[in-house]
Amino acid sequence: MMRVLSSSAFMCAMMFLTNVVALPETKSDDDETAKRDLVKRSTVCSHGWTGFNGRCFRYIPTPMSWAKAEKRCQSMKGNLASIHDIEEYHEIQRLVMTATHELTVTWVGGSDAQEENQWLWTDGTSFQFTNWCPGEPNNLHQQHCLTINYGGQKCWDDYQCHYKRPFICAKKA
Repeated sequence: MMRVLSSSAFMCAMMFLTNVVALPETKSDDDETAKRDLVKRSTVCSHGWTGFNGRCFRYIPTPMSWAKAEKRCQSMKGNLASIHDIEEYHEIQRLVMTATHELTVTWVGGSDAQEENQWLWTDGTSFQFTNWCPGEPNNLHQQHCLTINYGGQKCWDDYQCHYKRPFICAKKA
């Protein structure tokens, strides 16, 4: 009796495995997106930093003025973060959300303090992608520093640099 049960179990297992192997492999858009995101996040960064797209990012929850935040990032061999596309913006928002459980208004490395409406990133990269809130930047009361996650749309706003905010640092991987 035991031999019959073992043989039956073996045959069932073989039929199951044959059917599994015979199934065609399908790829969905979600699979491709997951692979692309994994590649972008596979950047190797030191402890406390999160890799994305060849750079390492770190959310610092301690509120500081924009200039002090930039100095703090420089002390960690980076700069306040520059943002170059919507995927990076969403990754930075994910870091803020993970740390605070909300999208807190946060400093990043954009400034037009040198010349009004000529926005520059502190890391020297090109300032091409933007996500300004409607009517921004407006330079109201000498606003020269860039915050993200502003208002209901969680977009960008120019802000007075002396205000204290948490911030995002970035550095090359």
